[in-house]
Amino acid sequence: MPQTTGKSKGTKPSTTPAALPEILTLAEAAGYLRVTQAEALNFIENQGLPARKAGTDWRILKQAIDDWLASAPRPAQGIWASVGAFKDDPDLEEIVKEAYRRRGRKVTEDD
Repeated sequence: MPQTTGKSKGTKPSTTPAALPEILTLAEAAGYLRVTQAEALNFIENQGLPARKAGTDWRILKQAIDDWLASAPRPAQGIWASVGAFKDDPDLEEIVKEAYRRRGRKVTEDD
C-alpha cells in the first residue's frame, strides 16, 4: 500500500499553533489569526502587525503575531491621525476665511 502524506485533496493544512512553523506566510498568518488574507494584510498595512516582504510575498513571525495581539491597539498614523482633529476648533472658520482671502478666492458663492 502506498504511503500518504496525510494531506488529501480539498483539505486545509492545519493552522494549529503546534503545526505551524515560526515564520509564516500571509495565508498561514491569516489562518492562525482566523481571518481572511485581506484582513491579515490590513493588519500589516494599517494596524501595525510586524511583517516583512520577501520578494512579492509576506513573512510574519508567529511570535510577532502573539506579541501584536497582546499589545494595546496603536493609534492611527500619518495624515489619517489628524482627520477630524480640528472640527471643534472655534477659530477654524475664521482661519479658513483668511486662507481664502489671501489666495484671492471666494469662501462662498455670495462673497
